[in-house]
Amino acid sequence: MREHDLYARYESAFDGADDIVRRNRKRTKHADDAEPTRRGRMTEEEKLRVARLREDQLSAADTPEDGDRWSTWGDADQGPKPHPGWLVTELAAVDRELGIVKTGKEADVFLLERAMGEKACLLAAKRYRSNDHRMFHRDAGYLEGRRMKKSRETRAIANRTAFGRNLIAEQWTVAEFAALSQLWQIGAPVPYPVQRSGTELLLEFIGDEEGNAAPRLAQTRPDEDELLDLWRQLVSTLMLLAEAGLVHGDLSAYNLMVHDGRLVMIDLPQVVDLVANPRGREFLDRDVRNVSGWFASRGLPPEIADPSALVATLLDVAGMG
Repeated sequence: MREHDLYARYESAFDGADDIVRRNRKRTKHADDAEPTRRGRMTEEEKLRVARLREDQLSAADTPEDGDRWSTWGDADQGPKPHPGWLVTELAAVDRELGIVKTGKEADVFLLERAMGEKACLLAAKRYRSNDHRMFHRDAGYLEGRRMKKSRETRAIANRTAFGRNLIAEQWTVAEFAALSQLWQIGAPVPYPVQRSGTELLLEFIGDEEGNAAPRLAQTRPDEDELLDLWRQLVSTLMLLAEAGLVHGDLSAYNLMVHDGRLVMIDLPQVVDLVANPRGREFLDRDVRNVSGWFASRGLPPEIADPSALVATLLDVAGMG
């Protein structure tokens, strides 16, 4: 066979090659865009396989060897500046849970240690419960005066849908963190609000270095002089709140702690705007009568622990007299 005949046969073998490539590309594109052929629910075997994969991923997650998690400081809403010197703010710090401090209807409080090397601090981690177990009591009255930006959110809260209940939980957390931040900055005796992340609040731990929480006012048995001093501290604190236009909303001897002779106000998720909330005066009157009754029962003279006189004074301070 002559050379030019061989060359002609070689070329003929590739006749139409471009068309073949184009058709293959088109077929591949359609195959990639095709819908999955399998439909329906996952089988139990597939569910088990996916669950195992998730467990393996969680077990392999980057967690510290000497703690429960890395510090969440960098990802959270942080407390007011200047930050206290005792607070550990390093992003490489480690959080370690030391136990539960208190259980409640709306939230549980845990003792947390945040440490970085030789530096460490104790924090109270207040965590609101899941939607299925949350029992915010009398929340409708507390939420009056708080307005959502979107009408959909307002309707969800009013109808107590699952979405609405989650919004309410978020409102409690945001309100408490904001109130604590505001009160801390004006010098009120409240725990320093370290940070807020979701529905978790990290607060200054009120207690000793061994992790023992300070007693509630209701647990104390002050003598006559101590009782009068605690009353004066309480009045001063209530005046600071009134000046800021706020009411605790659920104040009692159980929401006040006594640490080294100092009265500290805690648990402010239901803080009430004295002006914007139509029931602001009602909440103020109830708060004052609750604590006045406790002091009177411990022997404080009634002319000193007069709830009506104190309410009138606080309304004057708030500019509502």
